[in-house]
Amino acid sequence: VWVDGGGGAGCGGEIEEGMASTDRRTLLWVFAINAGFFVVESVVGWLAHSMGLVADGLDMGADAVVYGLSLWAIGKAASVKQRVAHGSGYLQFALAALGFAEVLRRTIVAVDPPEPIAMAVVSVFALAGNLACLYLLRKAKDGEVHMQASWIFTSNDAKVNVGVLAAAGMVALTGARWPDLLIGTFVFVLVLRGAWRIIHL
Repeated sequence: VWVDGGGGAGCGGEIEEGMASTDRRTLLWVFAINAGFFVVESVVGWLAHSMGLVADGLDMGADAVVYGLSLWAIGKAASVKQRVAHGSGYLQFALAALGFAEVLRRTIVAVDPPEPIAMAVVSVFALAGNLACLYLLRKAKDGEVHMQASWIFTSNDAKVNVGVLAAAGMVALTGARWPDLLIGTFVFVLVLRGAWRIIHL
């Protein structure tokens, strides 16, 4: 516990240390949630032939990497945090490029239509996970740049989950695969938009 015996410098150090501790706990939780859903969505998406789930799973995997980098950046200089945020943005750009290539491949090559029930069930749980992350990050959206990046990523993920749910409904109604390919494309457009925002923070 801090005791006022040395003026404002000690108090400032205690405040900064407390903020860093809060950021670390928050990022540990969102890292764990995103890493878990990266595995679940990627595996189920592949087995269920869903580009939407695979795309969201890859996105959450990239987010988990970003959160890991943000954890490393806590307590570092502002310039280091800026580089971490920008590096995460470039990572998202690379992910989007790979994603667009896979959507194109699935458009050209005949593949089985996705399983709408698997898409819907996994997306509901992923949405719950992302809403939990947004709650944890609610105080970080106006904080330091690496924490703002975390808020942007998670906000995008929640929008994607709603989109995958809508695509699952369309697949169920039409029996076609185009709604799944459309949401896969939408995911990667969102990833590009988020990457652009983060690089320009």
